[in-house]
Amino acid sequence: MVVRPLVAVEPIATGPVELGGYDWLVLTSATGAHELKERAVGAPARVAAIGQATADAWGEVDLVASVSTQEGVLAELPRPAGRVLFAGAEGARRLLVDELGADFVALYRTVPVDPGGPVEGDLAVVASPSAARALAGLTTAVRVVTIGPETTKAAAGAGLDVVAEAPTPDLEGLVSAVTAAG
Repeated sequence: MVVRPLVAVEPIATGPVELGGYDWLVLTSATGAHELKERAVGAPARVAAIGQATADAWGEVDLVASVSTQEGVLAELPRPAGRVLFAGAEGARRLLVDELGADFVALYRTVPVDPGGPVEGDLAVVASPSAARALAGLTTAVRVVTIGPETTKAAAGAGLDVVAEAPTPDLEGLVSAVTAAG
């Protein structure tokens, strides 16, 4: 097994982020949770996380989506949701912002990195849409396992051969998908 990171996280300097006055804070990545913890001022009434890893990165949360997608969070948030802050990656999908009229703050961006040589192998595992797009910029001649539906969509859209998708968006799910892909 060879590990070759394809993207790096670059924080976006937003300064302090005031959370007081929000009925819900919605976090869609562990990276976003870590970044926001460094800048948070005050506390929202409630916190929703897209999945358990994101919830663990933040700490105490009120809602963990049973389906780890923005659609999953949207389906489980009570309505009316009130004033909502969506804190995440620059260029994140806008479903939650659009559907909830949420405020949005970009805390970080992902940028492609040079993997230090040709990318080749029997199977590549990608854990984000940005990693899928970065891999496609280097090669499309490798079979791919993805961490979830949005990553699968990005990988397929970039011309990668997706052979399996993790049944759960975590290490256990990825191992299961790699095993199934053979």
